[in-house]
Amino acid sequence: MRARRDTVATALASSMRRMFRVILFSGLINLLTLSGSIYMLTVYDRVIPSRDVGTLLGLSLIVLLAYVLQGFLDALRTRMLGRIAAQFDLELQSSLFRSLAALPLAGGPSAQFQQPLRDLDQIRGFLAGAGPTAFLDMPWTPIFLIVLFLFHPLLGFTALFGALSIVLMTLLAERLSGAHALESAKWLGQRSVLADAARTNAEVIRALGMTSRLGGRWCDLNEAVLAETIKSTDLHAALGAAGRVVRYTLQSTMLGLGALLVVNDLASGGIMVASSIVMGRVLAPIEVALSSWRQLNAARAGLARLRVALAPFDAPKRATSGPARPTRSLTVRDLSVAAPGSDRPIVSGISFQLHAGTGLALIGPSGSGKSTLVRGLTGAWPLVNGEVRLDGTRLGDWEGDGLGRHIGYLPQNVGLFEGTVAENIGRFDPDAQPSDVMDAAQIAGAEGLIRELEAGYHTRIGPDGTTLSAGQRQRIGLARAVYGNPFLVVLDEPNANLDADGEMALTQAILALKQRGSVVIVVSHRRNALDALDSIMVLMAGHVLTIGNREQVAATLSQMSSGRPPAGRGRSAFN
Repeated sequence: MRARRDTVATALASSMRRMFRVILFSGLINLLTLSGSIYMLTVYDRVIPSRDVGTLLGLSLIVLLAYVLQGFLDALRTRMLGRIAAQFDLELQSSLFRSLAALPLAGGPSAQFQQPLRDLDQIRGFLAGAGPTAFLDMPWTPIFLIVLFLFHPLLGFTALFGALSIVLMTLLAERLSGAHALESAKWLGQRSVLADAARTNAEVIRALGMTSRLGGRWCDLNEAVLAETIKSTDLHAALGAAGRVVRYTLQSTMLGLGALLVVNDLASGGIMVASSIVMGRVLAPIEVALSSWRQLNAARAGLARLRVALAPFDAPKRATSGPARPTRSLTVRDLSVAAPGSDRPIVSGISFQLHAGTGLALIGPSGSGKSTLVRGLTGAWPLVNGEVRLDGTRLGDWEGDGLGRHIGYLPQNVGLFEGTVAENIGRFDPDAQPSDVMDAAQIAGAEGLIRELEAGYHTRIGPDGTTLSAGQRQRIGLARAVYGNPFLVVLDEPNANLDADGEMALTQAILALKQRGSVVIVVSHRRNALDALDSIMVLMAGHVLTIGNREQVAATLSQMSSGRPPAGRGRSAFN
């Protein structure tokens, strides 16, 4: 297997290679900016003394063409930067989405889940903005300073002093505002968490009359953000105004010094005017670069975070097709599963084996770890210890989405996506065949309700399936779970929102899956769903209380309720 490839570094290096062409355009643009100074110098020193109108018209035409060419090149440079920024985004888009889909499974505050997307947007915005142009123009600043020194050393030193003054003032502003920026970021994170919670639980907030109370908490957080923002803005405004005063003073000083040199016959009138124009060119890229300094720092910080966030998704894919499709058994040995971001197991010591064409009912009181266990069995949550094997192959041996082709999973929260019914059932596979989609709907008993929808399989269901009822979402989610004839099908409370007809369809679906050779695991408290299953596992406080067929489990539970120790308790549940 080849070494890990840093996708962010590769995309950045590709952008830098394209940037060399922009550097060439920047050089031409900066050379053309001297045309205004040369024009004024020539007019004052040659045209006016000679009163030659023809020369004036010729020079004016030449400088006009220079300005048009400069504007054309400047626009072309901006367009090139925009395309470089877009290409940087394109090279990272696949890794970025995999990161966005995986971050919630790693734990941490929900406000951080969208951070990679925000970082990429910030980097792209900086690359396409004025910041890079300023930094590309800054290497030419010494040339303009040399021109001023050639006019007269006093003019050169004045320009150098002014440039250093603006740099120091801007760095001082950044240093003083750093604390406010950190405090503002803290409040912004808390506000984002509350905003996300309000979006997710909008129905609960409205139904329980919590809008005003949560609104008060939102206002407190928002006011804290605004307070820190205002402090930072006030500081930048004061120092920015001071910087502008320095710039205006320098430009006037340059004119005054030029006039003094003219009076003392140390320079011509053309030098006096041209030096003021060149002085503006000395300060312009420095001012733009320093005004973009915060964006540059933010982009650099975002780049560092992005490299960390995308690192797990940069490994090259293996050339092999992956393990063969499982057909025989599911084996679980000494399994322990923890919630994302935690090392503390919620379920531990789970061992069992199921063969193709069999089903297991997973029951137990609330909080016993049933949902946690099935998330570990599907690879959705991390395993703290133990292993899950399909036909002897560990879940982690499948590359990328390869495992998903052999897994059918229906969580308690169905989680449909914006798109058509057919796209959701087919797992948004562009190569999904209509016959396979309809076959999955038939197994799930959902074909009838789908045909009753406005556009049948082509009905758009809205974000999270909001246009469907809870029962319809669950039936379509079941069809998605069985799509592609997966070997392991895990259903977590699949009948929670089903009516009698829906429960009958669920039972028939379980029987059909077993007949096709799938292993079916169902979390449910309703008897109808359990009737189609072969064995039962009872979880208690994250451990297996008992496992066996219906009669064995019933006998064990009866013994426990009568106060007698269950037969076989303490032995491994692996069989």
